[in-house]
Amino acid sequence: MSKWDAVIFDWAGTTVDFGCFAPVQAFVEVFKEYGVEPTMEEVREPMGMLKIDHIRTMLKMPRIKECWTEKYQTEPTEEDAQKLFAIFEEKLLSILHLYAEPKKETEAAVKKMRIHGIKIGSTTGYTDKMMEIIVPLAKEKGYTPDTWFSPDSTNNVGRPYPYMIFQNMRALELMDVSRIIKAGDTISDIKEGKNAGVFTVGIVVGSSEMGLSEEEYQTLSKEEQEKKCEEVTAKFMAAGADKVFLTLTELADFVVEG
Repeated sequence: MSKWDAVIFDWAGTTVDFGCFAPVQAFVEVFKEYGVEPTMEEVREPMGMLKIDHIRTMLKMPRIKECWTEKYQTEPTEEDAQKLFAIFEEKLLSILHLYAEPKKETEAAVKKMRIHGIKIGSTTGYTDKMMEIIVPLAKEKGYTPDTWFSPDSTNNVGRPYPYMIFQNMRALELMDVSRIIKAGDTISDIKEGKNAGVFTVGIVVGSSEMGLSEEEYQTLSKEEQEKKCEEVTAKFMAAGADKVFLTLTELADFVVEG
């Protein structure tokens, strides 16, 4: 019998949307509309946070803040963040249906864990409105958690705060944080899990932290893949992860054997 009661997953980059490209594309486009072109590193650094918090964080980044101030002769404000978010939300909602494909190992990994009585929860940086698009499409393609919560359920207090995890535990009627695993593909996911006091793991292949599409990853040599995986693993461990897995298949094996 497994010592775990539940695994609480992130969505994009962890269980669906290999590489977490839906929000990345939308963030890049919205900043470009305001004449500031962010780097991939700047876009991905806050990944996993509530999306308005993600925008606020980007606006505070030294290079972006400097570019904004030079262009508009004033530092970015909360009003600017809200305007950017409104555009971001519109862009993301228009493309989300293209990024709801579960990663190849998701369905089998979840099935394996459920056979052993493991419950499946989920937290996300998406809003309820965004999840209304993703959840039904992912279900059609073979993946649906037992429950999920967005920051809308916690008064818009998202990661790295732990409250979405606690909402999952309440809905799944679980009380022991030592029997819960949080799995994600960003530093924000790791912080969320650690702040909740649960066993926290990073998923490497297909992660936002790696930032590669499936095609890009597969075209790498074995040595290049190993190097990329080692780099992402090191970042997750430095952020406090209890363990790191390359894939959900590895995680499922660990869960059922535990």
